[in-house]
Amino acid sequence: MSFFQKMGTGNLLMLILCIAIIIVAEYLFLTGNELHGIFLGLWAPTLLGVMIYLKLVSHERK
Repeated sequence: MSFFQKMGTGNLLMLILCIAIIIVAEYLFLTGNELHGIFLGLWAPTLLGVMIYLKLVSHERK
């Protein structure tokens, strides 16, 4: 079983979204919109935390 099949489609999409958010936040920060870049950059760890929480809740139900 490959790594991507183990992750699942939902988790893979959320990971790609987090990577895209980080790239956009870096772009905003480096082009002079520091506050917008920081604000957007805080979304990625929040989404990762939600992913971990949902994984723990679903694992606990089993």
